[in-house]
Amino acid sequence: MPDEQRAAWDRVKDDLDTLVSEARAGNRDSLERVIVQIQRPVYNLALRMLWHPEDARDASQEILVRVVTHLSSFRGDSRFLTWVYRIAAHYLISARQSRIEAQGLTFEQFAADLGDGLSDLPADSGEWPPDKALLLEEVKIGCMHALLTCLDRPHRLAYVLGEILEFDGPEAARILGISATAFRKRLSRSREAIVGFTRMHCGLVDTVNPCRCIRRLPSAQAIRRVDAAAVLFGRTDSAQAFPDILERVRRLESVQRTAALYRATPDADPGPELLERIHAAMGP
Repeated sequence: MPDEQRAAWDRVKDDLDTLVSEARAGNRDSLERVIVQIQRPVYNLALRMLWHPEDARDASQEILVRVVTHLSSFRGDSRFLTWVYRIAAHYLISARQSRIEAQGLTFEQFAADLGDGLSDLPADSGEWPPDKALLLEEVKIGCMHALLTCLDRPHRLAYVLGEILEFDGPEAARILGISATAFRKRLSRSREAIVGFTRMHCGLVDTVNPCRCIRRLPSAQAIRRVDAAAVLFGRTDSAQAFPDILERVRRLESVQRTAALYRATPDADPGPELLERIHAAMGP
């Protein structure tokens, strides 16, 4: 984590610790601000676990309600966000199947899907056409989230916590309620599976691979996996910045590129609907 980002997070953490203390003492405004600050990380964890934004919002609502109703049990023996993630992880391990998990996607099936319906468009040089940038971002992020669901939930959580969110081993182990040794083994297995897949199939990670977002876009639109009128993941700002990000990623050793792509994907905004749901659940 860059020094300036770490300093910014430390400021947020100090503010959050104060708000949590006030919220536990009954301050409703502070409780509201706690929810505002933690809803985004909770939602993004749920999104990486469940793929579809609506499934992620449903899960986030349940998680945040649990955080609020159990806030008095927080004793401060860990970072507050670690405690929040522990509640989230416990919920997400056993939550009902998401719509993509119901498809039972495996690495083998996903590899076959990536090779099916690729257009004959030439391989891109890293420059994404401005008129297609948002839709290409939609293909990329949707594909990256879908790949995670090829892992079972325990290994998916380990990969997200350790490789994408970069929690250190002991803290990630506390979140998952397992030993540090068990976490390291899960992370190693999940990293090997994800990296092995992308190095063999993803054209962003290795330019020799035929699958490119621009080659997948026509068929994805034809079968309505990507809908210009209902974008699920893409954002204009991150889409425009992606060619520069990709250039930096490709300077890394190949084994590092997959995690770098995940980390470079901006956090998604859950939108106002999630807060509205929490307010409704909490009552007046």
